[in-house]
Amino acid sequence: MPGSRRSGGWSRCEEPRGSWRSRHRERRRKRPQGGLSLPASLWYRSFPGLRRWLSGSSSSSPPAPRVCVVGSGPAGFYTAQHILKHHGGARVDIYEKLPVPFGLVRFGVAPDHPEVKNVVNTFTQTARSERCAYYGNVTVGRDVMVAELQQAYHAVVLSYGAEDNRVLGIPGENLSGVYSARAFVGWYNGLPENRDLKPDLSCETALVLGHGNVALDIARILLSPLHLLRKTDITDSSLAALACSKVKRVWLVGRRGPLQVAFTIKELREMINLPGARPVLDPADFTGLESAVKDAPRPRKRLTELMIKTALEKPGEKAMEVQAAAPREWGLKFQRSPQAVLPTADGQRARGVRMALTRLEGSGDSARAVPIGDVEELECGLVLSSIGYRSLPLDPAVPFDTRRGVIPNTSGRVEGVPGLYCSGWVKRGPTGVIITTMNDSFDTAQSVLEDLQVGVLDVSTSREGFGAVESILHSRGVRPVSFSDWEKIDAVEVARGKAAGKPREKIVDPQEMLQLVGH
Repeated sequence: MPGSRRSGGWSRCEEPRGSWRSRHRERRRKRPQGGLSLPASLWYRSFPGLRRWLSGSSSSSPPAPRVCVVGSGPAGFYTAQHILKHHGGARVDIYEKLPVPFGLVRFGVAPDHPEVKNVVNTFTQTARSERCAYYGNVTVGRDVMVAELQQAYHAVVLSYGAEDNRVLGIPGENLSGVYSARAFVGWYNGLPENRDLKPDLSCETALVLGHGNVALDIARILLSPLHLLRKTDITDSSLAALACSKVKRVWLVGRRGPLQVAFTIKELREMINLPGARPVLDPADFTGLESAVKDAPRPRKRLTELMIKTALEKPGEKAMEVQAAAPREWGLKFQRSPQAVLPTADGQRARGVRMALTRLEGSGDSARAVPIGDVEELECGLVLSSIGYRSLPLDPAVPFDTRRGVIPNTSGRVEGVPGLYCSGWVKRGPTGVIITTMNDSFDTAQSVLEDLQVGVLDVSTSREGFGAVESILHSRGVRPVSFSDWEKIDAVEVARGKAAGKPREKIVDPQEMLQLVGH
């Protein structure tokens, strides 16, 4: 029947007049014979893409830019992510000296802050991109030099972070019982180089020098109830040491005042609400600060108001009972600058720190601490120096400002070395949180993209990338670890953690990691 359907479509012999199929055939019948309706030369000139395709020039199109990133922490991954997202042809290889990736997300973020570690999911997506590759167990500056990477890639980005800590530069700093915050954090987070630290926790009082988030992390780990830590990815060996700890009091000491502390309100609130530990703040340090902070930026104002409230407001009856029963305590001490770590009678161990009392010159973040001539001694058996991390030079071929601990650069472009870039702490210094590093890394990645766009980076000649580096590593007896290798290590850690009722049990020995992946 006219208009009937067959097999879900109109019958070809009985198509209704005016259907799209009949109109299409009508146009084909009316089309002039003899090929293109426009002169071939005009088509050729009007569509350059067609011209390239017809002439076979697609085979001679510029090779894909090859970019190398040194370091697999947040700076490295965010740099790679931005380049891959905004350049559809770029290929990025990430090199890491450890077998395992993620840098400070794995080894710096406190174990009781799992939400901060969720960025690993984003980094994993980047690493699994078909245009991205991860090569762990490769130490740039030893296994392969920066100059060799520059020969293999169109651009090299140094994102290797801060591998050292600032020193106090005072007598007694090397006594037993004195540790850098970097080493202590690395110990409880499973950083291989710190796995044998064995800090002595047999004293009752610990002194943390510094008023940043890392200082609060350390105080919180020292004073946290074990049942809370057992649910985290803290290493088994450090958990065992903390279970035997005698530390019940932690003082956090800074050279300047309450208006200059570097920690943030989230970390302070966590510390104030820590079960089993009461805050001890001297009301004299906070009296009259309300007016001083009235016009401060909102984050600084809220932070100071929380300290004022904790120091000056009397808690409710129930809160007072809880605080009175708390077996541990912590407090903030201001305007004290360490002069010397004092030794025990045998000269072997720390027994306290001599402090110079200070006054502030100037105001706000730029205020300077100036000694007033008076000193005091704070007794303690454990000293943790949390005064900052420090980057180190990677390779003699790379410019480095030893005073500032950074690679001299402009928007991530290394001064005097075209094609070489830097991002993260080695670019700006060891400051800020992960989102600070993200923005900083995007800035460097944008510089790479701009240089590709305007031709500063010559991509007319192809570079071998890892193909060239692989032969160098092989000749030097170095076997890289791939991202799929890491995922095998990850699966073992998660399985071991599950058996212990925690997210993962980190493997702290690089040799065990390599054995797991057949190296």
